[in-house]
Amino acid sequence: MSNSDRVRVRGVTIHRPIIYGNTAEVIPLEERQSSSNTAHTHRWTVAVRSAVSAPDSDIVGGADDISYFIKRVSFKLHDTYPNPNRNIDKPPYEVTETGWGEFEIQIRIVFISDCGEKPITFYHHLKLHPWTVDGSGEAENPPPEVALKAGPVHSWQYDEIVFNDPFQSFLNLLTAHPPTPLPKAKRRPVPFHTANPASFADTKAGIPEFSQVMIQEEAERLENARKQVIAEQEKWRTVLIEKENELARLKKEMAEA
Repeated sequence: MSNSDRVRVRGVTIHRPIIYGNTAEVIPLEERQSSSNTAHTHRWTVAVRSAVSAPDSDIVGGADDISYFIKRVSFKLHDTYPNPNRNIDKPPYEVTETGWGEFEIQIRIVFISDCGEKPITFYHHLKLHPWTVDGSGEAENPPPEVALKAGPVHSWQYDEIVFNDPFQSFLNLLTAHPPTPLPKAKRRPVPFHTANPASFADTKAGIPEFSQVMIQEEAERLENARKQVIAEQEKWRTVLIEKENELARLKKEMAEA
């Protein structure tokens, strides 16, 4: 690499969309009974992928190869697993295991040396169980036979890795590999059956897919939440002012008495 390639391009910001998370499914009873570890109830895969899904694919994300800027992805599993630190040096950046419990997984992304950036770390809570709602409105885990019928559980997070003032060589590499744009409209049903108890019907919930509509809807939800917080702040500010005025009035009356 020449010295000119090691010069940072000031004022330039470039990002790459990724998703990280997991999918999980119930292991059929007959398979569990024939396994050496009958306590393991689920098979799951945790992964880091590009955000866009390939058309007609049953895999969430992963349409683009992201190995041109990622050197390694490390997954830190629960300490009860043999070799809990799993280093994946080439795509697919994923780990498949079986187990019975949910826990937090540390995901560390190491970039190629030409990037000149420090590794970044994410945390993902492994999700095995879909949620349903009982008659009282409380969330509950469905029986294994119901969860098996509903299909895999999906728990994915969209994020964007942002590179500020990148080296010229790395900027050239990124611009030579533009990410596939997210689809503008929803091409699949509501993506996460974990949030939709009605999906526990006779048909499976399907495979989730990220789209520009989802990002826009999330931005709108965040904006609405921000407005609600501001409104609550103003309401309680008004109440506080009224109480302070009342307190001042009572103190004045006591002093005059």
